[in-house]
Amino acid sequence: MTNNETGPAARPEDTGNARNTGNTRDTDSTDSTASTASNTLVEDIQDLAAAWEKLHYEYEHFHDGAHDRLVLDCAAKLSADPGGPLAYVWIFGLVLALPHLSWVPGDGVEDAALQALRAAEPVLSAQDCGHDSHPYEIHDDEEDEELAGWLVDLVDETQEWYEDRPRDEWRCPRNAAGFARIALHVLDPGSVSDVPARLPPEAHATIDTLSALLEGYPKTDVYDEIGEQARALRSAEDPDDRAGRIMVVRAVGWYAISGMVRRKAVLDELIEALEEALSHYPVEPCGHAWDAHPLLPQFAPEAARLGIELSYAGGRVRHERRRTEHGDDGAPLELLLCPAFVAGLGQESLTQLRTGRDRLFGPRDVSHLDAEYLDEDGRLQIEKIAERVEYTSRNEQYADDLGLWAARRFEHADHARERAVLLLAADQSLQIAYPAPARAVVEDVLRVLRTVAAAPRPARCAHDDDHPQLRYTGFRHAMAHFYAPEDFPTPERPEQARSEAAWTCPRFLGEVAEAAVRKLQVLLSE
Repeated sequence: MTNNETGPAARPEDTGNARNTGNTRDTDSTDSTASTASNTLVEDIQDLAAAWEKLHYEYEHFHDGAHDRLVLDCAAKLSADPGGPLAYVWIFGLVLALPHLSWVPGDGVEDAALQALRAAEPVLSAQDCGHDSHPYEIHDDEEDEELAGWLVDLVDETQEWYEDRPRDEWRCPRNAAGFARIALHVLDPGSVSDVPARLPPEAHATIDTLSALLEGYPKTDVYDEIGEQARALRSAEDPDDRAGRIMVVRAVGWYAISGMVRRKAVLDELIEALEEALSHYPVEPCGHAWDAHPLLPQFAPEAARLGIELSYAGGRVRHERRRTEHGDDGAPLELLLCPAFVAGLGQESLTQLRTGRDRLFGPRDVSHLDAEYLDEDGRLQIEKIAERVEYTSRNEQYADDLGLWAARRFEHADHARERAVLLLAADQSLQIAYPAPARAVVEDVLRVLRTVAAAPRPARCAHDDDHPQLRYTGFRHAMAHFYAPEDFPTPERPEQARSEAAWTCPRFLGEVAEAAVRKLQVLLSE
């Protein structure tokens, strides 16, 4: 865009007035020139708005300095005419650029934006207007992303305008000054007043990152992100900030004990942060009715979002404003931040984390499973075992304990058929475990499997038929028939029937154990 395009001939107000005179373009060359300039301006603004919108969403991407150049160009346009009719355009551009400016802009980029905003704000604020209020006064940080879509319709008066507030209020110099203060508030906290409460860009970045992590599509290192939430809780000094951080750890804790976390130290860090935070809370009950405290979201990304919002003073104001002014059904801050309520949440999360840590990493007693998987005469409950090692998601709930029980019993079994079933049950169970078997289970089972994998194997098999097929629907029927042929019929499909020698073949069992050892060693190394 040239400097001439920001002059009087390119002003939307001027071109709009020319259209209302009734003059036709073929008889008035001045109107034709203004119309051409206006069209050029609208096209340029459309291109800029698309670029700014991309910058707003892709602030973490650098694109060889393209984002920095966009910001510098925008700041230069604002500095060239800080009180002009298009000042709001360049200020909206800088608001859209706030995530990038709060991330890692190039040298001098943030300073250029600050200088332009500081120069424009007093000039725009000094201009008169007849408006009782302006859109910036109720502007929410989540609405920043919409500014790009509004720009073209603001500049081009031929477009329909669908927003609640009139177009002239949006283009008002004092509204532009208000948005300049919003940007200054983010880039230079405490330097301005009279701005609506908002979350800082880093809070939005954390919400996005945690949402991706908790939905199973992490954008950053999982362990680093979980550890960061523990450290944020420990560093929270304001009681209200701390309450929000406890809610974040509550949400992250569900993920941490699901089996997705393979490092005990990560859970230890969350537990220690909660223990320290809870030391600040009294044990006395509050004066609220027993059913007054709110029910928090049970969906982890939503629970984390609420916690992050309540971790910031601006977020708390925004939460209450949504509730009181916009009819949001959220709970009042008084109840959300009640010390007794927050302490209860923290203690519940602490108990869950400790229990989960012990289950995932501590010693596990599975002796009680003898009553579930053994008959009164000591024989295997083969039908139940075979059903639970079938490769299906419904068996995930049994996998860890069954695999560990089978491996431990294998060490003391002396019957060939029982040993074969137990080894295969241990192997199959650990493949079913989701998202992966617990570390304590892996370590015990791995010790048994290594012994089998290292045992001598004959050069040739002593049977003529193939080894049993694993992980097929007929596997459980075939294994039940092998262990108790008198109770379970021969499999219907001939290829699933195998001789006892094939099931108990040292080469077969050794190969199964060897393959399992390789997989489990990878899990331990992660």
